Amino acid sequence: MKEQAAEQLHIALISLGCDKNTVDSEEMLGILSQRGYMLTEEPEEAEVIIVNTCCFIGDALEESINTLFQMAQLKKDGRLKYLIAAGCMSERFQKDAAGELPEVDAFIGTTAFTEIAEVIERLRKGETGINLFKDVNRLTEESPRIAASGQPYIGYLKIAEGCDKRCTYCAIPYFRGKYRSVPMNRLVKTAMELVDGGVRELILVAQETTVYGKDIYGEKKLPELLRRLSEIEELEWIRILYAYPEEIDDALISAIKTLPKVVHYIDMPLQHTETDILKRMGRRLSKEQVFQLVRKLREEIPDITLRTTLITGFPGETEEDHSALLEALDELEFDRLGVFPYSQEDGTPAAAFPDQIDEEVKLRYRDEIMELQQEISFDINRRQVGRELDVIVEGYIPEDEVYVGRSYRDAPGVDGFVFFPCDRELISGTILPVIIKEASEYDLTGELSD
Repeated sequence: MKEQAAEQLHIALISLGCDKNTVDSEEMLGILSQRGYMLTEEPEEAEVIIVNTCCFIGDALEESINTLFQMAQLKKDGRLKYLIAAGCMSERFQKDAAGELPEVDAFIGTTAFTEIAEVIERLRKGETGINLFKDVNRLTEESPRIAASGQPYIGYLKIAEGCDKRCTYCAIPYFRGKYRSVPMNRLVKTAMELVDGGVRELILVAQETTVYGKDIYGEKKLPELLRRLSEIEELEWIRILYAYPEEIDDALISAIKTLPKVVHYIDMPLQHTETDILKRMGRRLSKEQVFQLVRKLREEIPDITLRTTLITGFPGETEEDHSALLEALDELEFDRLGVFPYSQEDGTPAAAFPDQIDEEVKLRYRDEIMELQQEISFDINRRQVGRELDVIVEGYIPEDEVYVGRSYRDAPGVDGFVFFPCDRELISGTILPVIIKEASEYDLTGELSD
């Protein structure tokens, strides 16, 4: 009787923020499907809407709040009965969220989402004002997953939770807790299940991937995990994101270099290049060490693609610091680069620092960096012309009569694309060789290799 009732209730889930949130969203969808609930991608068709929120920076928090307000309108205009806020925003603002957002029927913390089905049942029984939070330092149990990305050939494997780094600008450790590695056997089992379900590209994510295993095995185990995952037969690509630069060592470089399934791509957020700014950020590299690391990676793996992210307008950053950063970026030539204006997050040490920077200056710094990066990216992309790259097919653009895909040089959602024509139907997730013929700032165009 309970399963029959569940089947009559349609649930929509909106996942905001990073791909680590995506993993939690997929687990919630898996739990709900297993319990017999009907899932829909259309909020207008749902009796229950779950918003998995983000609050990493001010813009992300604003997006989460606005999304909740928009979904709350469906209580008046549609069939929506219950609105649930899950994830980071709920966890971080658990003392104030209910009072500020009375339209929300339940708040669920970052380590309580596995009880999403029980929360919905409590709402259906008439309970109100549900606030479910658990020890932020616990590791959630294993749950079934349903792909939330719309790309079933891509699988995100969250190898750890939380962070111990305590960068002065970051609030994540306060609501995601200490670093907790997921046991390796559990990760391998999950990866095998994802591959059995059609995943061909596995993307390793965490607040920090590089120190995986140190808390439970006494030493860093990411290279060993990469070797174990590489043994999964039908898995074709393994990609590493969120690698803290100071933790990239010879063992990891060797694993990327020698394991064929590990793509020659690494995402390592630097945040800045100038030593004094890095120190105030609580980062653990100097400018000289940044240059040494980049040189070493390119010497050991000449075709490696390096992605980084930066923060502009950190408290006390001067015009001289910004100019020096531009000069460093011009020399370092990162293949991929993202920039975020500094966000003054309550409760973080940097929020109380003197010499906070005006918003317009932060945005000018960001725009100048991205203008430079466009030139760098274009130059790097032109070097790909004539090269044969394996490309994973992502879809077809009928108006242009071309397929769109990504090479190993492109992480989904943040990097560029490869476009190519083909006179036969291709299935998304297929990996094919493409010879590059043209380049733009971010994308490449080519044709299938014979």
